[in-house]
Amino acid sequence: MTNSLVTPLTKRYGESIDTYFSGSPLNRVSFLRENYSFLSDALTNPTTRFLPLQSLEPSIFPNTGLLNTLVYDDVKEAIGNPFEKLEPETIAEWDSSKEDPILIFLGIDESKNGGVTYENYSGQAYFALDVTVPADPTTPYATTLADIQNKVEASGAPFTPVRTHYVLNYSEAAIYAQARSYMDWNRRNPFCAGCGARTMSVNGGAKRVCPPTDRGVAKGPCPSRGVVTNISFPRSDPTIIVAVVNATGDRLLLGRNKRFPAGFYSCLAGFCEPGESIEEAVRREVWEESGVKLGKVAIYASQPWPYPASLMIGAIAEALPDGEAIHLEHDPELGDAQWFPFPIVRDALTIAERKVNVLDLSGEPTEAPIKVPPSKAIAHNLMRAVVFENAHLPKI
Repeated sequence: MTNSLVTPLTKRYGESIDTYFSGSPLNRVSFLRENYSFLSDALTNPTTRFLPLQSLEPSIFPNTGLLNTLVYDDVKEAIGNPFEKLEPETIAEWDSSKEDPILIFLGIDESKNGGVTYENYSGQAYFALDVTVPADPTTPYATTLADIQNKVEASGAPFTPVRTHYVLNYSEAAIYAQARSYMDWNRRNPFCAGCGARTMSVNGGAKRVCPPTDRGVAKGPCPSRGVVTNISFPRSDPTIIVAVVNATGDRLLLGRNKRFPAGFYSCLAGFCEPGESIEEAVRREVWEESGVKLGKVAIYASQPWPYPASLMIGAIAEALPDGEAIHLEHDPELGDAQWFPFPIVRDALTIAERKVNVLDLSGEPTEAPIKVPPSKAIAHNLMRAVVFENAHLPKI
């Protein structure tokens, strides 16, 4: 998706792009996450919507691209109102023997009237709720969550994997990406990385703290208390992905991961490492995986990737004239890498766009010589930007 507003920056750099999983309609109002009075009002407002996640998958109405959501009356028995008391009081009363379903405040949709209002901010509030039934059937809320799951399934909106089937529309996918990333982080971090004790979710699910007391008894010291630490907040892992053009500007470097079936190719990608710039990470990853050496690297677009919490930084890069030779002896990740002429990539992109919602890893033959990711993947966006839109060429 592109923003067609013409400005001096768009004239120089091109239109801005909202990739899949970005472009959320919600205002996160992150500065209100500590305001439990606001969160309590938002929670109990009759217009508020709750996004149920079962094993991190959303409930989706088939053939609509829309998320299924619940109202407070549907979930009240499972969650009560965790925001009735101020946050400092809830921390002081922490009891690690009790466990509640994970609840995440996502934000407000200011385009919707009649929702929660706080000072200058008004809109329909959104929360995400983990309705996964605990493995221990004696967990107090296990039966209630099972009832919620049954209600959701009966509504005709099954819990649906999204990673390989991009069935949500753009705005719904963006809401889900935020919900899944925060939910997954909370699920993965029940214990403190500083001292090993149990943590509790605060700030509407956007922070986990290690309380100084448990059931009124003082705990030992912890390096996470009294300071701002990166172990208390969710993280995003910067990951580069790049469309590499040869020096003559008529071929694209694509690779086939060993996990992919024969014939499926994509842009090269990898994690940024500490102490390197994005451009350095692009050059390092491409050389490590393919042996190709790069010159200029230009950042093109980005995409949040909630599996579990990557930020894909899309780039377009040029290979050095004397650095185009491919050899895979460094990093064993790729099964193959090739320079493909633009017409072959164009054909593959066109065919992938006919299957707009499907990541085709079937291994079945296709009309084009190769298969590429679907149009909602940033890899597809990068390839298209080069072979159809000449994004690698200077703007006139």
